[in-house]
Amino acid sequence: MTDPVRPGRSVERAIVRYHDGAARYATDAVVTEEPLELRLAAGESVRPLAVTMRTPGNDLELAAGFAFSEGIIGAADELSGVSYCIDPNVDVEQRYNIVTIALRTDDLPDTSRFERHFTTNSACGVCGKANLDALRDAGTQPLDDDIRVAMPILLALPDAMRNAQRVFEATGALHAAALFASDGSLLALREDVGRHNAVDKLVGWALANDRLPLSHCIMLVSGRASYEILQKAAVARIPIVCAISAPSSLAIDLARAFNVTLVGFMRGTKANVYAGEQRILQEDRGPLSAQ
Repeated sequence: MTDPVRPGRSVERAIVRYHDGAARYATDAVVTEEPLELRLAAGESVRPLAVTMRTPGNDLELAAGFAFSEGIIGAADELSGVSYCIDPNVDVEQRYNIVTIALRTDDLPDTSRFERHFTTNSACGVCGKANLDALRDAGTQPLDDDIRVAMPILLALPDAMRNAQRVFEATGALHAAALFASDGSLLALREDVGRHNAVDKLVGWALANDRLPLSHCIMLVSGRASYEILQKAAVARIPIVCAISAPSSLAIDLARAFNVTLVGFMRGTKANVYAGEQRILQEDRGPLSAQ
């Protein structure tokens, strides 16, 4: 039997390159996008849980982070294992596109409370469950983290993240989520075609390394900040979330309701603070205050 081939994070594709009125054949590195099916197992039972489009790599972290962010588990010791599918009935080339999340309990939990069919994609992320009451009902509380960070430290994070993005450098088409300490030092970075997947990979990393909750940490995401990214941050207890682009209105509402500092449009020496400005310090003038 042929061993399954693990998908790479980027692939070469033939292209026609146009420059200054001339065209030539060439190859280009493009980011890989493939479906990942997540399955939930307990005892002798297995149930499909989610299908998400993602960039291969750190798949087991993605699965564990997804399970934690969605409230399926509350701690790493509730998992008995996270592994690729070895089902002989599955096509060989698909086995690295299926991950099973095995629980220590004998019974599968009721996942109907999530009010969606657990189908995600790289464009919109996790859809549904888009209200703050659902997050409160799941037990998430407002953050009381007392971290304080100077604005110049935050403004330096985009360059630090870009310098650490290996796959983006090769493809130019990949999102990233990076976790920083309060002094701006990089703790971990994960890349994916979907922003929400990159965040799940970070949370999975933290879960595997006994780093949850992620207090006194800063998360920076490429692109915009959506509701699902803020939801995942609140569950993982990340007090400061920054984004290169704009947040959505519901992301702002969630940040304000759960006391998460939210910073967007981080461009050069400029940034917009949408919530939790008490955690941000001006370089020489104490807490941030609008004039």
